[in-house]
Amino acid sequence: MLIPDVPDVTCPPLELPHFPTKWQAVLWRNYNIVPLRKLAEILECSEAELSAAAQKLGLPAVQPPTADWIRYGYLTVIRNNWHLLNYEQLLQLLEWTPERMRAALREEDFLWGKMGNMKPACDKVVYTPLSAEECSATEQFRQRWQKYVPAEEYGYTEHPFEFSGKYRTFFPANGKEGPFSLRFVHSYAATCGDLLLDIESRDPVPENLLKEYAAQGINGIWFHVILYQLHPVKGSEEFSEGYETRLKNLAKVVERCKKYGIGIYLYLNEPRGMTESFYDKNPGWRGVLSSPANQQYANCTSKGEVLPWLEDAMFTIFKKVPELAGAFMITMSENVTHCNSQHKIDGCPLCRNLHGSEIIGAIAKAAERGMHKAVPEAKLLMSDWAWAEKNFDHEAEFRKKVIDQLPENVWFLTISEWGKSIAVGGTPNVVFDYSISQPGPSDESAEAVRYAKARGLKVAAKIQANNSWELSSVPYIPVPYLIEEHIGRLAAAGVDGIMLSWTHGGYPGGNLALIHSSTDELVHSGFRPEIAEKICKALRMFGEAFRNFPFDVITAYTCPANYGAMNLLQANDTGRKATMVGFPYDDLTRWRSCYPEDVFENQFRKVSDGWGAALPILEEVKNQILPEEQDLFREIETMAWGAYCHLYSTDLQIRFIRSRNAGDTAGMKEAAAKELENTKRLYHIMRKDSRIGFESSNHYYYTLNDLLEKIVNCESFL
Repeated sequence: MLIPDVPDVTCPPLELPHFPTKWQAVLWRNYNIVPLRKLAEILECSEAELSAAAQKLGLPAVQPPTADWIRYGYLTVIRNNWHLLNYEQLLQLLEWTPERMRAALREEDFLWGKMGNMKPACDKVVYTPLSAEECSATEQFRQRWQKYVPAEEYGYTEHPFEFSGKYRTFFPANGKEGPFSLRFVHSYAATCGDLLLDIESRDPVPENLLKEYAAQGINGIWFHVILYQLHPVKGSEEFSEGYETRLKNLAKVVERCKKYGIGIYLYLNEPRGMTESFYDKNPGWRGVLSSPANQQYANCTSKGEVLPWLEDAMFTIFKKVPELAGAFMITMSENVTHCNSQHKIDGCPLCRNLHGSEIIGAIAKAAERGMHKAVPEAKLLMSDWAWAEKNFDHEAEFRKKVIDQLPENVWFLTISEWGKSIAVGGTPNVVFDYSISQPGPSDESAEAVRYAKARGLKVAAKIQANNSWELSSVPYIPVPYLIEEHIGRLAAAGVDGIMLSWTHGGYPGGNLALIHSSTDELVHSGFRPEIAEKICKALRMFGEAFRNFPFDVITAYTCPANYGAMNLLQANDTGRKATMVGFPYDDLTRWRSCYPEDVFENQFRKVSDGWGAALPILEEVKNQILPEEQDLFREIETMAWGAYCHLYSTDLQIRFIRSRNAGDTAGMKEAAAKELENTKRLYHIMRKDSRIGFESSNHYYYTLNDLLEKIVNCESFL
């Protein structure tokens, strides 16, 4: 099965030699996250024993109040314990049922893939008294981190998730709308889970967030839903348990957003593939066998049941929640949906004679009919994400064929950078996915925009304004001139709307203000002219440095830039494969993708060196900042240093691995020493700003304890 009750345990867990015992690793990684009572229950000991053990590691005697990690940060908890606890203990830690875990692994933004499509074979971990040798190693562990971070500097001064109470927009639109009539973004507070089932404890659109979006000129918010969770398939209602609650909560969310002039757009990846038990009951839905190994089927839109249900679902949902602003659909690649969603059309006797564009067109027509029968003014945007023949061939022609199939009152939504030809470091490549370092639009997207407009369609463009998978662990990358360049080209192309983020990048501030003002205008509005000029110079240098990022979609997903210093240095090649925004490990081969090792290292060196060369400019003006300029300056400074720490860490990890593989011990030690100081810097940034390290679809990439663990890890090489 794709997501078994107990995942495959086909490989051993990652070794953690810097911890004297495995149970101490469990205590350390969960100390500020899970109450001692729960940890004692799992490790089969008393709270007093764990409290004493924590002190020996250097942790405070009294555990600080823990944020509600299980509710808001469970993805962090899962990652941090994936290589520590067996499956049963992990469920016990989360207080989840196997069904809840299976649902998360299956539906929450490809979590199973992020975990590597397997659960390491972890033994049960229990507390045991320390031997004399383990006591000595424990004291060494404590000394190693406290050598760099004294005990009095341990812990958060701004606790995790505290940002949710103090969203702030520095650059309000003040009535300026800019060139785009539609300006929508993913809610920074929305997860990728089943968010409509419970909006009281996990509010996806809190009022303070909506106020900031509205002030900045955002008029749309999107989040992910699954249609069968809002509208049952007749006779298979058991798959849609809770749909009435979700619909009621959707109506509440929509009504609240409307007060701020913000519409809600549903992200639909439909008709969503189901489980084997569903197709046993609904054989008229079963399409091509998309994944033989996992017995995963698509839904056949050529049969007579799927598209009528899709139309009815759209009609019913929009009829019951008529204030919905609309929806956007991805119809290829993301999840298994129709028989050609992952280029398996030849396996379906009914669909194989159709062109792929006809299938997408039929889905668009069914969804549009249902939506507009209920709410004629609602917008349906059809995204060209991954529209192509097999293996991404003939994309330009395929896009035009799909555009020809779209109803006239449907919007065409293009992925702006997709297909852009680049040659970073002299290595030819093409942009797939999203990129800030390589501003769009691509020639193909620009041509698709012209073609769609010639057909009379409204057109929107999808970009990443605040951050991207190149670096998503800061709320926004301070490279506004790159974003301004991209937005300016789209405005010149006559694009009607702009989608400003995927699940990451929805922070209500930063580069989002560029939809209504230029970088120079924004900076000069917050600082005296002589200070503003210097800050603009630094921001330009950050952007020029970031252009050197060796972009490839595999690199963006797997290299350590998102996790930064949290990723441990490994004395020996682990042989593990980096996963998609999950575990980078030490897989330099996958990180670099199409780039030769020396080019890859050199490009990240250019990024970190170029970025580092701009930081002294901020230091130079720091003491000249007036009181009324302080808040904005601290904001820019935090983002600049936070971004630098992640980019520089990636540079250093590449150097370390290349030195290790060459048998260069001195090179390993030099990289480890610099990474230690870099980690210490990030620690002090994160403890003061709860946004650092957070991303809504992955929660916190790391905790303060993770960074202290990395300091111990680096010190062990020195």
